[in-house]
Parts: sequence; structure tokens; C-alpha cells
Amino acid sequence: MEMVHGLVDSKQLFLWVVRPGFVSGSTWLEPLPDGFPGERGRIVKWAPQQEVLGHEAIVAFWTHGGWNSTLESVCEGVPMICWPFWGDQPLDARYVSDVWKVGVYLENGWKREEITGAIRRVMTDEEMRERARVLKQKLDVSLMKGGSSYESVESLVAYVSSF
Repeated sequence: MEMVHGLVDSKQLFLWVVRPGFVSGSTWLEPLPDGFPGERGRIVKWAPQQEVLGHEAIVAFWTHGGWNSTLESVCEGVPMICWPFWGDQPLDARYVSDVWKVGVYLENGWKREEITGAIRRVMTDEEMRERARVLKQKLDVSLMKGGSSYESVESLVAYVSSF
């Protein structure tokens, strides 16, 4: 419930994907308070993540910080709020917040005040937004013909094709 209150207290518009069965013992949204999300938000069972991240209205992404989600967000130049759970997620979240500086790591983010603060910071920090935009541009260049990622994939394909 702290996440719900943090979203409400931030006074920001949001789209929240909540998969059925995500909350143990529920079929979908029963644990959420009546009237939530109100006029500021929409809750859906599924959304095409990369398409959503690519939409011009999206200015922040709340993520567990897994590598695929992190890359999708970077590809679209969207700053992140990382709330990692397990595996690679804490390391990825640390990289997002401390190395690239394109997001916030909610290390102890189980309190609504921390959640609200993280949302507001990501929504208003122009330097963070600019770093996310620049990182996206660098990634775009690396994926173009002649770019480092493009050339690495070409080398891999050539190597595998040689067998």
C-alpha cells in the first residue's frame, strides 16, 4: 500500500501495469483502495513495454531494474525509478543510479515518502533527463552500421556462420 500512497502523494500522472497474481492471494486488484487510481492514473493487466516507453508522454519508468527493462528504457531515453528484488536487478539498479545517473535506486523505498520523493525527483531532474537523452543518442550511434554494437553482432554472425 505504500506504493499506492506514494503514487497518489506525488500528484503525477501514471500508467501502472499490474499482472494478475502479482499480489499473493489476489486475482488482480482487490487489495487496492476504492477509488484508486482516480483521474491521475490507469491500471492495466499488460502493456507493450517498449512501445509505452517510446511514447512522448512517458517521462519516467518504474522498474525492478532487470537488464532487459533497463536496456529498453535506455533505448528510449527514459529515466528510471529502480526497485530491485533479486538476481541482477540490484546491480543493474546501482549502475542506473550511480554510474549512468539516469535514475533513482529505491534501496529502502518501502515508505511512501521515499517513493513520492523518488517519483518527483525523476520527473523534475533536468540533468538526469539530459543524461538519459545523451545515453540514448550514444546507444543509437552504436547500433547504426559501423557502430560498435552493430560491428559486434556482425562479428558474431560471421563467426557462427563459419561453422
